[in-house]
Parts: sequence; C-alpha cells; structure tokens
Amino acid sequence: MFQDLKGFAQFISVERGLMLFMISLGATFLMGQAFAWPAALFLGATVFCIWSAVDAMNNLCDVDLDVLSDPMRAQFTKKLGKFGFFVAVGSTALSLALGAVTLMPFVLLFVGLGIFFGILYSVPPFRLRKTAYKPIVNFTVGAVPVMIIAAFFNVFSINILTLILLIGVTTAINSLWEDLADYASDFSSSSRTIPVILGFRRGLLFTIIMGYVMIPLMVLVGVLFKLPLIYYATLTVLAIFITLRLVQKRQTLFKEDKADTKNLFKLGEVLAKDFVIIAIVFTLSLMLSSLLKINPIF
Repeated sequence: MFQDLKGFAQFISVERGLMLFMISLGATFLMGQAFAWPAALFLGATVFCIWSAVDAMNNLCDVDLDVLSDPMRAQFTKKLGKFGFFVAVGSTALSLALGAVTLMPFVLLFVGLGIFFGILYSVPPFRLRKTAYKPIVNFTVGAVPVMIIAAFFNVFSINILTLILLIGVTTAINSLWEDLADYASDFSSSSRTIPVILGFRRGLLFTIIMGYVMIPLMVLVGVLFKLPLIYYATLTVLAIFITLRLVQKRQTLFKEDKADTKNLFKLGEVLAKDFVIIAIVFTLSLMLSSLLKINPIF
C-alpha cells in the first residue's frame, strides 16, 4: 500500500506540486494584500492540478528512458497502464474546468498555456525535454502559476514581473539538476540536453553558477515586496549551506580526473537533492514572509 502511494506521488510529482502550491499561496497573499484564504486555496489547487497533469504526461512519455534513470518510477508507470493515461487526461480536464469557473478569460488562457507547454515538453513529436530548450519550457512551470494569480487579481506591475521571472528561473534551474540526474539515460538516448552538450562536469559547474546568479534576483524580490527579515535570513542560511557543501566537495568538483567520474556523478546526485531541499525551503520562506508582511503578529 505504502509503495503504491509513493509510486503515485512520484507519478504526479507531488513534491513539485506542493512547492508550486506554496508559491501560489504566497503570491496570492502578496497580490491580494490580505488573508484571502479561499482564493489562495482555490488558485493553489488549480496550479497543483495543472502540473499533476503535466508530470503525468511526462512520466507516460518517458517510461522507456526512466528504466535507466529511475527504474522504480518506470515500473510503477507501467503498472498503472491505462489508468495513468486517465489520470493525465482527468487532471487536464479538471485544471481547465477550474480555470473556466473563474469566468476570467486570462486565467483560463494561462491555465491552457501551462497545459500546452506541458505537451510541448513531453509529448512526441515535440519532446523538448530531450533538447537544450528544456530549461526554457520549464521556465513556464514557475511562471504560469504567478501569471494565473496576477490575472485573477488583475494586477500587473514591475514587482509582479520580477516575481514571475524569479519563480520561472528557479524552475528552469531545477530542470538542469533533473538533467544531471538523468544524464546516463539522456546520453544513451541521444538527447541534447545542456549537460549532454557541455559534458557532465561542465554541466554541473554551469548549473551551480546559475544557482548563485539567482541570489541577487531573490534579494530584489524581497526589496520590491518589502518582505520581512526572516526572508533574507533564510536566503543567507541557504547560501551558506550550499557554499559549505561545495567547499567540502571541491576536490571532486574541480579535479579533472576521468577515473573519478563515479564520485562526480554521486556529487551531482547529492547536489540535485540539496537543490530540491533549497527550493522547498525557499518557497516556504516566501509563503511565510508574505503572511508576515500582511500581519506581523502572524
């Protein structure tokens, strides 16, 4: 029973769905400037459904590749059979229905845009997830939820555009970590992802650099929205954490030794897991900071 629940959670990527749900809550509070819990939960559920559909599509289309990179996920996807297809279609229909319920054309448009990019990402003959364009498509994973919320409140400003950019870039960089984790299967299937093009070591270094590039953008969002001190404290702790990890593993990371490739792959896996933790903590911090901004007593 537990294994089935775990497999289904991986199939719809509950981890990413919850992260985007928290982003949606925080963005709703920031744009609504109030504890708009009904709207926040509704919009969060809509976003969760969109990316559950998109991730289900991806796992169905990538089942043969996952045999090498994630055997347990591939096995569960095959076990689901036609039910997996119905989950993808049902989540898509529910997402569009929730968008239509708002009676707001731009909300429905952005919901449809999220589904559309999900199709471009996974479904043949497009399958942009096998190309260097994958991070660009993944940008929409973070950008679309904030765009939906902005359309719901009919609020568009430089602050909102900066927040859209930040969350979009965060998910784009997360896709680079996914590419590193899928390096073996992508290489064997002749995919042209950035790590395959650059090579694993250079791809890993590029991804780390992009992660540090995000920090000024994170700070800018905090300044524009006048977020409380806890937001900056969290950023500082996260930056120190990943820096200490890199210092600890500097020999494996920077040592050009082909014999040490196995340790380099392990380091990539460790850093990929670290980035997931960092992304979750950051989104939780953003949500809590938005609550504290509205009501410091909270």
